[in-house]
Amino acid sequence: MKIGKLEIQGNTILAPLAGITSQPFRTLVKRCGCALVCSEMVSAKGLFYNSDKTARLLETHPDEHPVSIQIFGSEPDIMAMAARNIQQRGDADLIDINMGCSVRKVVKTGAGVALMQNPDNAEAVIKAVRGATSLPFTIKIRAGWDNSGRQAVDIAGRAEKCGVDAVAIHPRTASQGFRGKADWALIKQLKEILSVPVIGNGDIVTPNDGIRMMEETGCDAVMVGRAAMSNPFILADIDDMIAGRNCKERSIDEIFDAMRTLLMESVDYFGEETACKMMRSRLVWFVKGWPECSKFRQALTRISKAYEALELMESYRSIL
Repeated sequence: MKIGKLEIQGNTILAPLAGITSQPFRTLVKRCGCALVCSEMVSAKGLFYNSDKTARLLETHPDEHPVSIQIFGSEPDIMAMAARNIQQRGDADLIDINMGCSVRKVVKTGAGVALMQNPDNAEAVIKAVRGATSLPFTIKIRAGWDNSGRQAVDIAGRAEKCGVDAVAIHPRTASQGFRGKADWALIKQLKEILSVPVIGNGDIVTPNDGIRMMEETGCDAVMVGRAAMSNPFILADIDDMIAGRNCKERSIDEIFDAMRTLLMESVDYFGEETACKMMRSRLVWFVKGWPECSKFRQALTRISKAYEALELMESYRSIL
């Protein structure tokens, strides 16, 4: 699949997830076989004000490319500045605008899904970013603020005319958040009216769900977020099924290897103290529903050193 001039070796994309798709996690998922990974959403205003914390979200690892950097904001000139900044750094292969975040603190600034309530400003933002970068450029939207899908159709159509290279859609409304059911029919509707690639997102829990979405909607690629948190191999499995290959059976040892990799690379990137605090909740993602996982989860809440986490993993592995 091609997004603008960028050739993607597969049809799977790791969704941007605030606080989750950090560099270590993206790199893990990419090594597990995902075609394209996306950053956490990056504040354009944070870049404008030279926030070191914001700028760090732009850092990438050589193993994770191609990588998309997602930005959010509501002011065309500041969004354009952010896009130029990102291109000049040379880390990103693609830039994405977040038009789907429904978190209140983002929406109240006019960013995220709030842009879908103001299509003229959304169009101005898209034009400004398109004029500021030659990188492949996408947007990620929701159904809008009601379940008619009219706002999604309007924004997607405007975006294509402005030169966007692909549109990703999570077909839930702003008020739904992650509740209820994603309306895949809206993905199909966008695919029928757009000539640029359409990326479907929402309610993909298993590899079969990914295949079913592509078959039912005709979308060009699938984007997976929450399911990849517990199974970083899901995107590779979907690509295998698209290619007519059987999904690989993941051994327990492969899963524990992925856990160790995430732990140690997080320690290298964030430092041991911060990484261990993060891993108290994240390592258990991989073993959700497994025997004795509740005890493992409880034990993880006390870790402060990497060796403690490694010992707990070894101990838990020994009883499985």
